[in-house]
Amino acid sequence: MAENKGFSLKTFGMPWWLAGAIAVIVIAAAATGALSADLAGCFALMLSIGLICNEVGERIPFWNSYGGGLVMAFLVSAFLFTYNLIPQKYADGMIMIMDDADFLSFFIIFLITGSILALDRKLLIRSFAGYIPAIFGGLFGAAILGIAAGLVFGISPVDIVLKYVCPIMGGGNGAGAVPLSQIYETVTGDAAANYYSFAITILTIANIFAILTAAVLKKIGEKKTSWTGDGTQLIRNGGDFATEDKAVKVSMKDLGGAFFLAIGFYALGRLFAKTILPTIFGTAIHQFAYMIIFVAAVAAAGIVPDNVRAAAKKLQSFFTANLILIIMVGVGVDTNIIELAKAITLGNVVIALAIVIGAIIGSALVGYLVGFFPIDSAITAGLCMANRGGSGDLAVLGACDRMGLIAYAQLSSRLGGGIVLIIASILFGAFLK
Repeated sequence: MAENKGFSLKTFGMPWWLAGAIAVIVIAAAATGALSADLAGCFALMLSIGLICNEVGERIPFWNSYGGGLVMAFLVSAFLFTYNLIPQKYADGMIMIMDDADFLSFFIIFLITGSILALDRKLLIRSFAGYIPAIFGGLFGAAILGIAAGLVFGISPVDIVLKYVCPIMGGGNGAGAVPLSQIYETVTGDAAANYYSFAITILTIANIFAILTAAVLKKIGEKKTSWTGDGTQLIRNGGDFATEDKAVKVSMKDLGGAFFLAIGFYALGRLFAKTILPTIFGTAIHQFAYMIIFVAAVAAAGIVPDNVRAAAKKLQSFFTANLILIIMVGVGVDTNIIELAKAITLGNVVIALAIVIGAIIGSALVGYLVGFFPIDSAITAGLCMANRGGSGDLAVLGACDRMGLIAYAQLSSRLGGGIVLIIASILFGAFLK
């Protein structure tokens, strides 16, 4: 967010004192209750909290190398709202924005469209074809290390896979923990809540590890530059993703076209997910999975004009450079630090960390074998499986500065999560009846 350090600091292109004055005004309005709790008021407050946390976090030694301002925005927001230090009406308004209005999906729509349309068409088929094996590599690695850690604490391999690995690697909360708990209830007759309460807890712990290890992988990539494409490449020797768009000038009308194109792709994904082909072999297919497929097909066919493709990339850049703070604060509002602290036992922490590390190792190794950079494969096919779905993807990619890989991250959360649900359905039936 910041362009310079020290007294020449700029934030959002403004002098630090001007941005700071706006944030203080917004916070004062919220403290007195004068600020509205609608979209404009909550956006203003979320950006103000996020901006301050981001600027502070980016200037704390060590911390700024392992999470930085985005992670601080998440943690501070969770603290503020857990302890009711922000008026409840604003917490309710932010939850409405994130849940009812689903700003997270709105955000992801433009990231998916921009990131895929920016890909060199010659690399699309190569990268997507090799990605499924990388996902399976992450799943296998997570199961192996998770089982090994579980044995140390006297937990059976079956329980580790069903109660730890499946929720962590299942594509997040709504696409993973919730349907897993429903499958559990159907198979066992026990209440879904009994499975879900633990699943969401262990998933939350793993999500934090995924964010932190993403920052670690970024630092490793800075030391071992041959291991990473820095978020602009996934395939080794594949070239720059966005080479075709660099010389294209983008007009306001082009941006409007890219906006309309993105929400049109989303509508097409919803049409297939809800009406035309909601399930394949009995497994529900998420709208983002369909959306990725359709955007990739159109990009490969080359039917989108270069000016609109370049505009889609610019929209993606705008969202990731500015509105990511709203996402991080919104995710923090939905995180209860007290409940999280209660679940942080030594066994849960060690097992969750082992599963995350296993996902990293497995996806990195298989990714390398299919021609990917191991660090970028580990982040997308590994860590973006071991987090809380869409919000987790954004937090992970934000922590390692690789938002350009959002399409692959969403494949992990959506398609990879669907694979886990299929596997879990088989295992639940085999071991829990």
